[in-house]
Formats: sequence, structure tokens, C-alpha cells
Amino acid sequence: MDTNTIDPGSTAWMLTSSALVLLMVPGLALFYGGMVRKKNVLTTMMMSFVAMAIVGVQWVVAGYALAFGKSLGGFIGWDWGLVALKDVPHTRLFADKAIPELVFVMFQGKFAIITPALISGAVAERMRFRSYLAFTILWVTCIYCPLAHWVWADGGWLFKLGVLDFAGGTVVHISAGVSALVLALMLGPRRDLQKGILPNNLVLTLTGAGLLWFGWFGFNAGSAVAAEHPVAGAVAGLAFTTTQSAAAAAGLSWMLVERYHHGKVTSLGLASGIVAGLVAVTPAAGHIHPGSALLLGAAASLVCYAAVQLKGRLGYDDSLDAFGVHGVGGIFGALAVGLLAFTPVEGGLGQLGKQALGVGVAAVFAGLGTFVIASGVKALWGLRIAETEEREGLDLHVHGERGYHFDQV
Repeated sequence: MDTNTIDPGSTAWMLTSSALVLLMVPGLALFYGGMVRKKNVLTTMMMSFVAMAIVGVQWVVAGYALAFGKSLGGFIGWDWGLVALKDVPHTRLFADKAIPELVFVMFQGKFAIITPALISGAVAERMRFRSYLAFTILWVTCIYCPLAHWVWADGGWLFKLGVLDFAGGTVVHISAGVSALVLALMLGPRRDLQKGILPNNLVLTLTGAGLLWFGWFGFNAGSAVAAEHPVAGAVAGLAFTTTQSAAAAAGLSWMLVERYHHGKVTSLGLASGIVAGLVAVTPAAGHIHPGSALLLGAAASLVCYAAVQLKGRLGYDDSLDAFGVHGVGGIFGALAVGLLAFTPVEGGLGQLGKQALGVGVAAVFAGLGTFVIASGVKALWGLRIAETEEREGLDLHVHGERGYHFDQV
């Protein structure tokens, strides 16, 4: 293939993948929005939607330059020509992929958008909206962009060490999950948690889970960054297949353990299991066989189920299980690829050690960074809404709107 010519097939696939990943954000909004109470549904969904705006701007202005610019010692990227994409002509190709660089910019930008949106699941129903906005822009700039550079950029130090993260287990899910846990601990539990909090609309949650599953094919298979290139196209097909396999196995696994544990199979459980499988296969999607993906998804679902059960015993309020599913699932998947990988290297103890290093670095960096950023935001505006606002609901106090106009709870 002539790498100096734009390949229309690969370009079309990457444009489609970018749109699929963006669709995951409304899917996440529905997934989270259905699990909170009626009085907080709009604010919860807005925390996902607003990321499309605020991170969408940040990524074009400086985010891409920080994540994929010329490496400065392997720790951060920068290129003044990438600021606001001012020196990126629409005809310039990205690396050897025969797609326009602007297409790659937009594809990666969707990952940057959804990652802080995942964090919102741990702080739902009690975090100040303006504090969340400030936290999001600072977190993406100071945590996400450096981590993406370390793991995915050619000059990144973890990339050069051989840490595998096909589509974001480390960069997206571990960083978001650990950050979510730190924020949840800093905020404390919801004031009426002990009374029991019921989802307002599980139909929304199931719809969101379906959109997430659909969009995840772009998330994972799109990370091959080509379609018609002989090698990348084959990897895209592999990632598509392992994504489907892991999600299906995980959904079934969660149903079975839930039936054994509680005597019933719930829609929320099935949705959670599907997402757990999708999270766990993300770092491994292009590196493992489909049969391994079945095992990975089933096992990850059990691990995440256990993590979700533990939060009550440990006394922290991860409202919508951002850490229990994304953090724990991401850690499990990132480690599992160290043993299960068959391409581009064979899995084994050596690769497992590299994966453990990547997991540890991501968790510590995201956790400490989140604490510092959140502490600064807290000093300026506070993190938590007032007690009266929390009891009456954020929708009316923050947005002056109601998601529903009947039976307000």
C-alpha cells in the first residue's frame, strides 16, 4: 500500500469508529441517568453530555498536542504546530496508517471525552456541577493527556517498555476508576444512603447499556487504526470478535452469579455484567484469541460483581459503581492480557510484570493526581452541594429544570 495516499476504506472505518465512540457518551448518560433518583437524572446525564463540549474544546486547543505531540523525555508531548491544530493540514496523513491525521485526532478525542464522564458515576447526586466542570478540564489536561502519552505515543516511556493497552484499559478505565474512588472518598456518602436508593428508570439504563455495547465496537476495533491495511484490518476483525465474545460471556456470568446469590436475575445486573466484560476486554481486544475473550469476560464479571458487593461493607459510596466496574474491570483486564496475549508478543510472566507496572503507575498517578486536583477545586468552590440542595435534588437547583413532571422524589 502506498502510505503517501489516503486510503478511503480505512478513513471511512475510522470516521465510523469515531462516531461510534462518541455515541457511547449519550449511552453512558442513559446508563447512569437511569440509576439515580428522579430529582437528579438531568444533572447526572449532563455530567456525561457536558464532557463532549468541555473536553471537545480542550482536545483541539491543547489536549492532542500534550498526548501525541513530540515526546519530551517520554513523559509528555508538545508541538506548537498542534495547538488548535493550526499546522495540521487536512491532507496530512497520520504515521503509516494512510488516514488523515485529523481523523486520528478526532478518534482519540472521543476517548478523552468519555473518560472523565466515567468518573461522574462515583459522585452522582452530590457533587457541585461547577466543581465537576473545573475538575474535568484539569483532570483531562494533567492526568489523562500525560497517561495517554506514556502508553500510546511512540515516545512514551510505558510504550517503549512494552506495556500493552490496546484500547484503553490503563489509559481510560483504570485512570477513571481509581480517580472515581478517590473522589467518592473525598465527598463522602450520600446523606440518605442508608434509607435505600432505588433507580428511577431501568429502561434508560438498559438502553444505555445497549448503546455502550454497540459503540464499543468502534472503541476497540477502531483502535487498530485501519481497515484495509492487511495487518491492521485483521487486528480490527480480531478486536471486534473478542469484544463481542467478552461482553456476552460477562453478561451471562453476572446473571448466573446473581441468580445464585440473590435468587433473581435483574436487568441492572445484566447491564452491569455486559459493561464489566467490555471494560475488561478493552486492553486485550487486539491481543487475545476469541476463546480467551470468553474466559476473560466471564472471570471479569465475577471479579467486578464481588467488588460491587464489597463497597457496602467497606463503607464508601461509589454511587454507580464506576470503580467497581471500570476500575476493577480495567485492572483485571490489563493484567490478564499479560498472560493471554498471543500478538504482538506471547503472554507470560515477563509480560505480566510489564502489565503490573502499567497498572500500578496508572493507579498511583491517577489517584494522587485526582487528590491534588480535587483538593484545589475544593479550596476554591467546595466539592459537595449543600444539604438542602442534596435533599431537594440537583436538577432544580443547578439547572432550574426537571427531568420528569410527575411524582417528584
